[in-house]
Amino acid sequence: MKYIVCEKPGRFKLKEKSNPLKVAGEAIVSIKKIGICGTDLHAYTGNQAFFTYPRVLGHELAAEVLEIEENNQNIQVGDKVIVMPYISCGHCVACRNGKTNCCNKISVLGVHADGGMQEQISIPINLLIPANSLSYEEMAIAEPLAIGAHAVRRAQIQPNEFVAIIGCGPIGIGIMKLAQLAGAKVIAMDRDPGRLNYVKDKIGIDHTVLAGNTALDVIMEITDGEMATVVFDATGNKEALEKGINYMAFGGRYILVGLSKGKLEFDHPTIHAKETAIICSRNATLEDFKYVIAILEKGEFPVNSYITHNVGFTEMIPQFDSWLDPGNGVIKAIVNV
Repeated sequence: MKYIVCEKPGRFKLKEKSNPLKVAGEAIVSIKKIGICGTDLHAYTGNQAFFTYPRVLGHELAAEVLEIEENNQNIQVGDKVIVMPYISCGHCVACRNGKTNCCNKISVLGVHADGGMQEQISIPINLLIPANSLSYEEMAIAEPLAIGAHAVRRAQIQPNEFVAIIGCGPIGIGIMKLAQLAGAKVIAMDRDPGRLNYVKDKIGIDHTVLAGNTALDVIMEITDGEMATVVFDATGNKEALEKGINYMAFGGRYILVGLSKGKLEFDHPTIHAKETAIICSRNATLEDFKYVIAILEKGEFPVNSYITHNVGFTEMIPQFDSWLDPGNGVIKAIVNV
């Protein structure tokens, strides 16, 4: 079978190997679609934390079951499944407290372990989520939306409060829609006017702010001088992460979703005066995936406009560099296996 490996930053290679053999407790699945996200882009450019090479990327996975043993989810051969890519130990303090998303021994497919950029893969059955009601396209975007759902749940958004989301990338867009569904008055910020137009037209965001020197004044005007009670960073950019606190109201919550490789610096008097709650949000749980599946089943997310690029498996390598250019308008690229 064919698979694609990122051998080192800037280099993919198409290879072949034997089909996987089924082992107890695992299922063989046929990968149908792979979503490309910021993690994959950063891995390709050599700017991804917790990463080593060579690595088979791919953690936003829509699949069909080829072989499976009897299981308590009653998943059968031929079923459509979403792969939850977070392998947790089940025993550490985080897992015991239901926070499997930040297990201290976590292994994420496509990051710490080889992922789904291959025709078939053997997967622990407990990582498979039945999704026969969804299309493969909807299934392939469930994982990034689940990350957004987890962040929104961490923020404990209240109806009618101002929520600012910095970054209109795939994760940020998901957070915006889910925050909106939670009743928030959403403010979207980005440095790309095209992205701001997208979230206004397709997500229905009323307040959009172009990042830059005037952003603080604009948000102040939108919120009648009080600023946003919740701010999300969905950029992972060091400068943006450090500035985000400025858009937050006194007594607010600052949710760090984007990941930077380096150190961050905050002015302590500023964060202390606001009694800032700085909350990190990592990965997602089964609860978040189930919530997102329900949103997708109800048609409450604009899947067709969110997926901007579709390519075949062998076409991905020559296309990948173009996805790094913001001028090409990529929101979510999907690889069809």
